[in-house]
Amino acid sequence: MFLEPIGLPDPLRGRTLVMAVINATPDSFSDGGRWLIDRSARLDLDALRSTARRWREQGADIFDVGGESTRPGAEPVAADDELARVLPVIAALRDDPELRAIPISVDTRHALVARGALAAGAAIVNDVSGLADPEMAAVAAEAG
Repeated sequence: MFLEPIGLPDPLRGRTLVMAVINATPDSFSDGGRWLIDRSARLDLDALRSTARRWREQGADIFDVGGESTRPGAEPVAADDELARVLPVIAALRDDPELRAIPISVDTRHALVARGALAAGAAIVNDVSGLADPEMAAVAAEAG
């Protein structure tokens, strides 16, 4: 069975999509800290945009932005801290004329983060917890 994605631009419908992952966290298993300046909490948004443009040229269809590591043993992150990590990334992608048309997915288990990310310009919620936050389904329903 093929489910038609909701909210994706027509050029992305009916084919396999490539998702580029942007981990705005210091402890990701794959690229933790890649966008941090000197392991501080500040993100190097210029480097991130440059890499995102290259990924777009290489075929990325969606940017998946996460602010909490899901690696085994990772410390949980409070929703406010996660928002502080993902919102600047979403803003940087949305403010860039070369990137703003690419849909953004937010990888979160917190309804508060999903709601904030959607308001900032994300189009997709990627909840790996499977709706563990009882408010997440309502956030998704509100977003359409």
